[in-house]
Amino acid sequence: MSHGEMKEAPTHYTAQDHQGEGIDLMDLLILLARQRRWIASCAALFGGMALAYAFLLTKPVFTATTTIMPPQQQSSGISSMLGQLGGLTSTAGSGIAGLKNSNDLYIGMLHSRTVADRLIARFKLQAHYHQDSMDGTRQSLQATSSFVSGKEGLITISVDDQNPQFAATLANAYVEELETVNRSLAVTDASKRRLFFEQQLKDAKTQLTAAETDLRKTQERTGMIQPEGQLPAIVSTITQLRATIAAKEVQLETMKSFATAQNPAYLKTQQELQGLREQLTKLDSGQGSDSSLFIPTGKIAQSGLEYMRKLRELKYQETVFELLSKQYEIAKIDEAKDSSLIQVLDPAVPPTQKSKPKRSMITLIGLLGGVFLGILTALIRARLATADEASHQRRHELLLALKNGN
Repeated sequence: MSHGEMKEAPTHYTAQDHQGEGIDLMDLLILLARQRRWIASCAALFGGMALAYAFLLTKPVFTATTTIMPPQQQSSGISSMLGQLGGLTSTAGSGIAGLKNSNDLYIGMLHSRTVADRLIARFKLQAHYHQDSMDGTRQSLQATSSFVSGKEGLITISVDDQNPQFAATLANAYVEELETVNRSLAVTDASKRRLFFEQQLKDAKTQLTAAETDLRKTQERTGMIQPEGQLPAIVSTITQLRATIAAKEVQLETMKSFATAQNPAYLKTQQELQGLREQLTKLDSGQGSDSSLFIPTGKIAQSGLEYMRKLRELKYQETVFELLSKQYEIAKIDEAKDSSLIQVLDPAVPPTQKSKPKRSMITLIGLLGGVFLGILTALIRARLATADEASHQRRHELLLALKNGN
């Protein structure tokens, strides 16, 4: 075998020989370089379509922003006066302790359905967003609104809309509705205290009314109106009446020594004595026209005791009501100081520059999409060309084989 015959024939690799070895990066780059015009055409086409969409088919959107400082939790010096109520203070403290005021709480309130529904009804947002249902309107409102809590303790409220004036109005309305909801809820310690004493005051008022009714019924049943002055008056009247009867009896015995039984003066004195005795009997039994002012002497102790018990209950309820009233007013003042005020740092104003759409970003996305699609279609075209070439080669080999066979 000659030296030339010992040379190995050059080896040719086809696409089938590389199966399982992955894609050669250099071959891929060569393929993409050959298809560069196709890829550039796709990028230019989709970039131009994105730019046309950004300029012609989208409307400008404006973003209005307001910045607020929510109420900060403060320790109240006035709350130390709750010690006047003793055990009642510990009950209130256990019911209102543990609440921590944070920005997350107020952001949650801004996201609430209550605030959304109030804004929808106030600005007729269902027609503004062209929605047929409340759920769709809420979703549209949430999609155009954003709430961000900053590290510095401030909350930023942003609203997007095609009308810059309406965007500013809606952003400021969020603050107004947040203040309304904040005042109606017990959010801080002071508002918790105010709500607690408000309920206790209602209960105390009911009990005070019941005590007043019981005392009035006792007065009507016993005739006891004011023991401090009524009892001495009763005793004085009865004592004076008995003294008068005794004097009349002495006078009558004296007249017997010089007057007959038919003597007009004797008869008059006797009739007066009889009248005084009847009046004393009526006072002892509580009967007669003056029974509304005088009670029976035999029931003075029982009626006075019952009256004093009802009066004591009334005084107790009055004292509790007075203390709760003072603490309720203190809690209202405390709440007004540290919990009901949401301070607006920067109110929303109508923006002069649009925030959306960002045409440069849309165009860039279109270009990148065109490049990606161009590369993908270039690979598909190369694969189809390779398959077509392989098919032609097989047909050519088949024709040669048939010709050699003949």
